[in-house]
Amino acid sequence: MQKNLLIIAGIFLFLEVYIYQAIRTLTDNLWIRIGYWVVSLIVYGIFAYEVTHYQRSDRSMMKAQIMISLFLIFILPKIFVVLFLLIDDLFRLGGYFVNMAGPKETFFPERRKFLSLVGLGMSGVLSALFIDGITFGKYRHKVRKVKVKFPNLPKSFKGYKIIQISDVHSGSFADPSKLQHAVDLINEQKPDLVLFTGDMVNNVADEFKPFIPLFSQIKAKDGKFAVLGNHDYGDYVTWESPAAKKENLDTLIGYEKQAGFDMLRNENRIIEKNGEKLYILGVENWGLKPFPQFGKIDEALKNVPESATKILMSHDPTHFDYVVKKHPGNIHLTLSGHTHGMQFGLDLKNIKWSPVQYRYPKWADLYESEGRLLYVNRGFGVLGYPGRVGVLPEITLFELS
Repeated sequence: MQKNLLIIAGIFLFLEVYIYQAIRTLTDNLWIRIGYWVVSLIVYGIFAYEVTHYQRSDRSMMKAQIMISLFLIFILPKIFVVLFLLIDDLFRLGGYFVNMAGPKETFFPERRKFLSLVGLGMSGVLSALFIDGITFGKYRHKVRKVKVKFPNLPKSFKGYKIIQISDVHSGSFADPSKLQHAVDLINEQKPDLVLFTGDMVNNVADEFKPFIPLFSQIKAKDGKFAVLGNHDYGDYVTWESPAAKKENLDTLIGYEKQAGFDMLRNENRIIEKNGEKLYILGVENWGLKPFPQFGKIDEALKNVPESATKILMSHDPTHFDYVVKKHPGNIHLTLSGHTHGMQFGLDLKNIKWSPVQYRYPKWADLYESEGRLLYVNRGFGVLGYPGRVGVLPEITLFELS
C-alpha cells in the first residue's frame, strides 16, 4: 500500500513540476504563484485524507464523490498542460541532438509561452466542463424517442408507449425536489407502461426512502414494473450478517412497491388489450464477473407462449450478448442500463464516443444482433462522479409498431 502511495505521489509531483513551469512562463506575479501552491496543497490534502480514511463500511458515496470530483476538476486536466510542455521538451531534445555539430539556439521562449497558454486553457475548459456537469449536467434529463418494430405485435398494441428509466442511484442526490422536472417529463409523455431497469440505490435501501413520494407521482395506464441492478443487492458495503443484507434488499423492494413499482424477479407479467397480450419479462441482475449472475430467463419465460410478443428487462447489457440473443425463447427486445455512458463522452447524432465503450461495446441506444434487439439506456442518475458531461441523463420513450 505504501509503495503504491509513493508511486502516485511521484506522478503527482511530476505533474506539478510541469504545471509550475507553465505558470512561471506566463507570469512573474508572486501572489499568483503562491495562490496556485496554496490551492494545490489544499486539494491534495483533502484528496489524501479521503483516500487514507476510506472504509468499505461507510455506506455513503459522499467521500467517493469528493475524491472523484477533486481528481477530475483539479488533477486530470493538468495532463493537458504536461502534454503540451512535453511536446516542447521533445522538440528541444531533438534540436539538441541535431545541432550537436555546432552551437545553435534550441530554446524558443515564445513557443514555450504559447504551449503553456494552450495547455492551461484546455485544462481550464475541461475543469469547467466537469464543474458544469456537477452543477447542471446531471439535471439535464432528455427524452429520447425510439420506434420499435415487432414482427408479431398484436394490433391492439400498435402505437403503445413505454417509458424506460434506469440507474436512478438515488443516494447520489441530496434533494428529491431537484428531480421533479424529470418526473414531470415522464408524465408529459403519457406512457401506457413504465419500466425501470435497475439500480435504484447506490448501497442501501434507505437512500430511496426520501424519493418514494416523488416516484409515486409517475403515472402509467398499465402500471410500473422494475428489476434489480447490481447496486441494489448491497454488495459494495459490509453487513453485520447475511440476514441484515437480505433485510436491506427486502426493504428496498418494499420501498419501490410503495412508489408503485411491481418488482419482477425472474418472472413475467401480462398486459392484455382486447383479448391480445404483451408479455413483460424481468430478470434479476446478470453480468460478467464480478457482477452477480442471478438472472434466470427460463423462469421468467414460464407459461409464456413462444410466439408471444415479449419485452425483457435485464439490467446489464452483457446479458444480451452472452445469454439472451442465443436463447430459444425468442425475446425480440431487451431493455438494459448499467453503463451510464460513463457520464462522459460525445453523444451526438453521428458521433458517439465514451470511454465505457471499451468495456461495454453496446453502451447506449438501439442494437440489433441475430434478429434480436437491445436498447441500452444512458441512466437517470449518477454514480461516483456526481455529474454528467456530454452524455445526458435519459428518459426513453418507445413506441411499438
